Order: sequence, then C-alpha cells, then structure tokens
Amino acid sequence: MQLYKDNFYHIYNRSINHERLFYFDHHYDYFIVKIYRLRKYVRLIGYCLMPTHFHLVVQITSLTQDPLRRRIGDLLSGYTKAINRQYGRTGSLFQQHTKAKLISNEKYLLTILHYIHQNPVMSGLVDKIEEWKYSSYREYLGLRCNLVVEKEEILSKFETLDDFIKASNLKIDIMTM
Repeated sequence: MQLYKDNFYHIYNRSINHERLFYFDHHYDYFIVKIYRLRKYVRLIGYCLMPTHFHLVVQITSLTQDPLRRRIGDLLSGYTKAINRQYGRTGSLFQQHTKAKLISNEKYLLTILHYIHQNPVMSGLVDKIEEWKYSSYREYLGLRCNLVVEKEEILSKFETLDDFIKASNLKIDIMTM
C-alpha cells in the first residue's frame, strides 16, 4: 500500500468468510474512535462501516507512510483482538491486505464519497442514505456530531447542502468508477 502526502485514497477492507465485523452499536462506535486516532496522519473525508466491511476516504497529511500503514494495521488488529476476546473466537477477522486506491481527481473524489454513502442502501440495509448510522453522511448533514470527518472541503464544492444531498442520492454507476 503506497500512500503519498496530499493525495486522496479510498481505503477499504472486508471480513474473512463474510463474517460480521460489527454486532452492536458500540462496536461501530469503537471502530470510529480507532479511525479518529489516525488523524495525525490523515484527514478523514468520509467513511462507511458495513456489517462485513468498511470504506474510508482520506487525504494523507504525513510525509512518512510507514507509521500510517502501521497504524492502520494496529487499528485492524486491535479491533480483531477486542472482538476475539468478547466472542471467544481466534484468528483474523479482516482479509490480509487492506486496499488503498488512489483518488486521482475531484470528480472521482465526489463519486467515491457518494458511492460509499450509498452502500447501505445498495445492500438493502436501509431505504435512505441518512438512515444508516455508521456513515459520515449523517455528519455531513449535521445529524451526527462526532467531529471526526473534515467535511468543509467537500461541502464547499456545492452551492448548498441541498445540492450535496441531491448529488448524494444520484445513482452511482460503479462500472464508471
């Protein structure tokens, strides 16, 4: 995973064997707290935590990538240890390699952010984007005030919050991404 300062990335991983990653609200909240601890190395632009996988949209702020890669590994292994202890399980919870896809332009940045926010709707977990509690979309709308996401840059690309909402609800064609 090569990560370079000032670039935006879509970082994601999923559970092994389609196991659940998150069982209860406090599991999602705990993972969000662990993500927040990455702020020394990244600006968190968006996230979506799903029962079996997660998505992050970040901008790298650190010149050195080794500590960030190590922190992401620590985040996943720490979360795995907590779940393993709580449920008497052993072994990995996440697939071996976390993916980081470079976001090469502004259009792609907005598209991937809308895509991850739409993920719970596309998966049939909720009917409307704002109903999913474990996504940065609620922070963008001011419905969840974690102060985790740095949303100002994205919102500045829209004239109004309603324009952001309309764009967020446009169907994303994953094949064009």
